[in-house]
Amino acid sequence: MNVGKAVVSLILWVGISMGAGLIGSLSTATAVPTWYADLRKPNWTPPSWIFGPVWTTLYVMMGVAAWLVWRKSGFVGAKAAMWLFFLQLLCNAAWSLIFFGLRSPGLAFAEILLLWGLILATALAFWRHSPIAGALLLPYLAWVTFATALNLAIWRLNLSGY
Repeated sequence: MNVGKAVVSLILWVGISMGAGLIGSLSTATAVPTWYADLRKPNWTPPSWIFGPVWTTLYVMMGVAAWLVWRKSGFVGAKAAMWLFFLQLLCNAAWSLIFFGLRSPGLAFAEILLLWGLILATALAFWRHSPIAGALLLPYLAWVTFATALNLAIWRLNLSGY
């Protein structure tokens, strides 16, 4: 593959990943300054401004990871890994829609558990094709582990309203 095609395909994969973030942000943007701001949150909740840079970095890393696997094995050679990748992206976007759009921390907690498992499965599947690609998903897994704990804490602190 020539350099031009490699760069274009890398941009495409990062764009696909960022697309999941864009879908999720549609419900997040309006809920953060209103509904989310009024929720009781644990004292270890990061400031709202940190989420954008962290997620942007993670989406770029996800895109690079998928590109590495696709470049090495293609869709046919990495069919299961690619399906897992797209499924976890779908669940990633769905979490924001459930938590912020539906304003349902309880349902979002159940969904984030599924997302966590899909991220782990994707990282393991990617690792078989490219250890670097698998490793690129580990910060994402770590962040979603933290987000899972935060989701649970917010749900528990606000149970009376749900």
